[in-house]
Amino acid sequence: MNRPVLIFDGLCYACHWIVKFSIARDPKGHLCFASFQSDAGREYLKEHQILLEEINSSVLIEGGKVYFRSKGALRMMRYLRFPWPLLYIFILTPPFIRDGLYRLVARKRFDWFGKMDACLMPAPELQERFLN
Repeated sequence: MNRPVLIFDGLCYACHWIVKFSIARDPKGHLCFASFQSDAGREYLKEHQILLEEINSSVLIEGGKVYFRSKGALRMMRYLRFPWPLLYIFILTPPFIRDGLYRLVARKRFDWFGKMDACLMPAPELQERFLN
């Protein structure tokens, strides 16, 4: 897989919103997606030696490298249409600030946005962008 893959929590409403947001702003289909709960998501995590218990956020795998927390989110923005790539400038913000905010949202995401009982299935026209 040459395209970047965003691995996300398939039970998290906020994560689903981010995936839908990304798809709508990535008309060329640069990004692919896999949930933590999917076979493909678990395989990617295993391949890159990432323990699910150790992460509380999405993971971007790009060019064989793994990006966590705010760095992954900011790198993902570079694939979206203008003006979203401009947010990459925040990579200049010290990581302890960026990741501190990211960790807060990740920790509270179920309280603030809710949790699903099962993963949603993508629309048929989007199936090719979801790995499983």
